[in-house]
Amino acid sequence: MKKTLFCLALMLSGVAHADELADANALFAKKSYPQALQLYTKLANTGNAEAQLHMGEMYFYGEAGTVDLAKAEAWFKKAAAKGNKTAAASLEMMKKRDTRRAELDYWIGKYDGAELSAGQFRCPAPRIPAMSKQNDEIESVSAKVAAWQDCYNAFVRNLNESSPLTKRIPKDIADLLTKDETEQSRVHLEGVYAGIAENAKVSAKLVLADFGAWRSATDAYIKEHNRIVTDAAATAPRKGD
Repeated sequence: MKKTLFCLALMLSGVAHADELADANALFAKKSYPQALQLYTKLANTGNAEAQLHMGEMYFYGEAGTVDLAKAEAWFKKAAAKGNKTAAASLEMMKKRDTRRAELDYWIGKYDGAELSAGQFRCPAPRIPAMSKQNDEIESVSAKVAAWQDCYNAFVRNLNESSPLTKRIPKDIADLLTKDETEQSRVHLEGVYAGIAENAKVSAKLVLADFGAWRSATDAYIKEHNRIVTDAAATAPRKGD
């Protein structure tokens, strides 16, 4: 009789744990993280592998209130020891983070977007004189500015298509980032994008200002030159006079 009662007690205990796990999962789904963490902690401490897995995930992604990779790893190890395959995969993921630390740091704070202003998208400012008097020089300056404008427009289109720069993070690297690292990366890349855009805008304004000054000075010279030529032709003595 005692044996029967003991088995029954174990069965009831299992049902209670299943209900609590379901409650914890429901709380997590509703983003009630503190309450979910409380239940997961209770279950994890009794040896529930799924709860241990979720504890590891919450500490890894910061849903436990802060990112704590040491605690995350400890919980993943406990769950993996009980045969939880997801926990084992999570431990492998954490090992990859160690081996690819340099790549993670690159996207978190070292990427500078240099390739966005290189190659076909490198648009050096054309040299524009203060004024041009000869037709061949006028045509040359106009052609150089037109080529620069085509390059700049291509650069702008490519920059716009590259936004947001978080798209440039390789998926296998993005999958290794923690929640905090993902946010740090986003902020850094937005700053890089803004810096590139602002530098290009300033450079373009300078080119257009120099071109505008050159065109005004050149147009004024041509106008004055044509007036002199016209006046000279009007006052020149005619044959037979």
